[in-house]
Amino acid sequence: MTPNFRLVVRFAVFGAVACTFVACSTLQEPVRRASAQTGAVATINEQPQQLGEIVSKGEATLQAVPSGFTSHFATWLQNNGYGGDNFGNIACYGGRTGGSDNPVNQPVIFIHGNSDKALGTALGQTGWTNSITYFQTQGYKSSEMYALTWGPANSALSAQQYHSRPYLTRIRRFIEAVLAYTGASKIDIIGHSMGVTLARKAIKGGTASDLLNGGSYNLGASLTAKVDAFVGIAGANWGLVSCYQTGGSTPTCAATNGLYPGYAVGPYGLSSILQDLNATSGYEGTYRYSIWSTVDEIIGYANLVYGRYTSRIPGQSGEKVYSSVPYGHFNCKDLTEAVQLNMVKFHNPN
Repeated sequence: MTPNFRLVVRFAVFGAVACTFVACSTLQEPVRRASAQTGAVATINEQPQQLGEIVSKGEATLQAVPSGFTSHFATWLQNNGYGGDNFGNIACYGGRTGGSDNPVNQPVIFIHGNSDKALGTALGQTGWTNSITYFQTQGYKSSEMYALTWGPANSALSAQQYHSRPYLTRIRRFIEAVLAYTGASKIDIIGHSMGVTLARKAIKGGTASDLLNGGSYNLGASLTAKVDAFVGIAGANWGLVSCYQTGGSTPTCAATNGLYPGYAVGPYGLSSILQDLNATSGYEGTYRYSIWSTVDEIIGYANLVYGRYTSRIPGQSGEKVYSSVPYGHFNCKDLTEAVQLNMVKFHNPN
């Protein structure tokens, strides 16, 4: 690969659920590919196959980040009641290199989206590789950055993923573990796609219901006081139009714990989980930011759901919005590392 290029990927799943979120009516529309360095634009037709994009960034190719917790963190998890959670059984990242490796920067937790994983280089599964690599160049250490894989990194199963009790409990316990392990009074959290709404509920805590996993349960008290900055990238906080089109026929789009947007302006019939998340505001942290795009090829419809921008977080402190390629659903994560860092470290959304 040419030295000044890095690989940025997108992955689409075709069938009842597509594009890792849900059915996409725009999959056959032309997709534009642009060079951020030269401004050159090409038009290609996206076929129902895996599609990779190479976007020029005018910088050296970013290398894969070695996956895994440090032995120090892995041992701590085992000795402090988290061994059964198996946080490190799939792609993961974080931990001190030794007992004297104390965090200087406020620890950051990264929560990936549907069918993605903590770290990777495969199509549609880059996770937080670019963000963690960039944060490293800005002085962050493994003791200050943490990521886990919360679900199956398998696009064929994307239609089955929802805000389930196992996923919410897993994310919640990981946040609690990082807080206890680092001893930090506050942490930062960055989520992408479905990881945004999962993280919002994990922070909010309280009651929830999952009939497929035992019915009603309680996540515990709010963690609001423990979160400094929360960044939601390309989330579906008000649901997805494509879930309305499919009638909530899959778990991802369901009217209880899915991304169903309701059936009329209001919205009326918004999924139970989204009603809970949006009933109050400001609980995600002291500072709340969103990063999103009006050309998001997964969310579609210029990001609008019943007149609302679905990626905006109610009560947010600020946002960074893109309106042109190459900033689609995945590139809003993979090409905004500097914006993410500015938000969590300097509370600057620009």
